[in-house]
Amino acid sequence: MSDAVPEPEAPAERTPAAPAPLEVPRAATGDAGTDALLERLADVDHLPTDGHLEVYEDVHRGLRDALTALDARPGPPAPPSPYGSRS
Repeated sequence: MSDAVPEPEAPAERTPAAPAPLEVPRAATGDAGTDALLERLADVDHLPTDGHLEVYEDVHRGLRDALTALDARPGPPAPPSPYGSRS
């Protein structure tokens, strides 16, 4: 009888799976700039996981800039008061 403990087997070396499209539907917003940014998200379908962050950050930056630009534009004038000018 042997008291030797068997060596654990080394885990099989795994090869990462190739990138596969998630096929998440994207609806058009009607704004060409925003739609182009959202289409850029499709790029991650063809990248390994470590390449996703750059695309997500790029899209996030573009969407944030678009919202900031909206805040900087003047809005429509306020409607006149139905009460006239009261002092």
